[in-house]
Amino acid sequence: MGKKLNVLFGKSSKTAAKLKMLANLAISRIAVLKNIHSVKCLQAQSDVIQLLHLGQQERALLRVEHVIKEQDVLGAFFLIENFCHVLGEHAETVKNSRECPDELKEAISSLIFASARCGEFPELQKLRAFFTS
Repeated sequence: MGKKLNVLFGKSSKTAAKLKMLANLAISRIAVLKNIHSVKCLQAQSDVIQLLHLGQQERALLRVEHVIKEQDVLGAFFLIENFCHVLGEHAETVKNSRECPDELKEAISSLIFASARCGEFPELQKLRAFFTS
């Protein structure tokens, strides 16, 4: 993977700039999606409270599952955001070095994995195409 990155980053600084731009766009989209899912999570939590006050434990249990799912999605967004920050910070470093840093390898592989599972991130799809080409 290090040789491919050297080829990608070694020829021009436009590649590093494009990588930074895609990472920043993904971070911006994550901020919006985190807000949306946070609101959904808070709404589901208030629904659980209301259902428990009404004595509807079965329906409250279903809503708790929804709360857990939303919290898992928010956790995944947090990880993706951190990997995008790492990718943006190390774009120039990788361009100038012969070997890809280990933390960047983890970030790239994780973002490629996430891109296959997150259809709401066109930036991740572009990052995946960028690294798999």
